[in-house]
Amino acid sequence: MPLGLDRERRLTAPPDDNPKLVGWYQHGASPGEQGTAVAVGHLDTDRGPAVFAGLTELTRGRVVKARRADGRIAVYTVDAVKSYEKARFPNQEVYGARGRPELRLITCGGAYDRRKGYSGNVVVFAHLTAIR
Repeated sequence: MPLGLDRERRLTAPPDDNPKLVGWYQHGASPGEQGTAVAVGHLDTDRGPAVFAGLTELTRGRVVKARRADGRIAVYTVDAVKSYEKARFPNQEVYGARGRPELRLITCGGAYDRRKGYSGNVVVFAHLTAIR
């Protein structure tokens, strides 16, 4: 589903009622295009694990595939997995252009508080290695 920015210019997330749904930042690059494609998904919900539950288990060199609108597959290789506190989230590092097609997968992370939610985010950094 397409995602945008909220009033505070923060990237929104897919609705909580569909834990398997991944959102793409609609004003950024699409998978395989020049620039940084950004995908956001939930770590978990009240009902259990969600689409990005295993994101923290990814390691450098692993492959992530994204199906494009044209039916082809954009293949990315993971460069790093990093965690950030929301108050210190490095927008330029995560969203900024790198001169090549890249992908960011973003989910919740850090400590969990029932009233406030998660204190941080987990971000997977990857670069395009093939289109099939």
